[in-house]
Amino acid sequence: MYSILLFLHSIIRWLVFISLIYAVYRAFTGYKQQRLFSRKDNAVRHWTATIAHIQLIIGILLYVKSPVIGYFWHNKAEAISDLQVSFFALIHLLLMLAAIICITIGSAMAKRRAADQLKFRTMLYWFVFALVLIFIAVPWPFSPLVARPYLR
Repeated sequence: MYSILLFLHSIIRWLVFISLIYAVYRAFTGYKQQRLFSRKDNAVRHWTATIAHIQLIIGILLYVKSPVIGYFWHNKAEAISDLQVSFFALIHLLLMLAAIICITIGSAMAKRRAADQLKFRTMLYWFVFALVLIFIAVPWPFSPLVARPYLR
């Protein structure tokens, strides 16, 4: 079960990234060109949030099943000093949750705006902020906190 979740996670994280980049692109061009907020723009907004929520569920399941996280919660005093363990147990978790919250708020607020330009601007601001949080929370190979290779 754990290996299936890891496989799904590795696929869906890219879908989150691609959909978020595309949503930011649509919001930016829509705002700059003063386009009408079309059904396609609304679908991009909706599916970006939906894919992010699916990733959240898989991430929570992986978090609960992870041996690293289990070690952290059973040995907090020792584990907190290990940056790699602390990163995944706390920093990664909190930043990714914050990113999902930003996507959710941005999607909900954009949906409820009356003017098309306000929809684009709201979506743009919240989704860019979520993207920044995701970039900070990724365990990059060059990160001083935790380093993982690009491909495992």
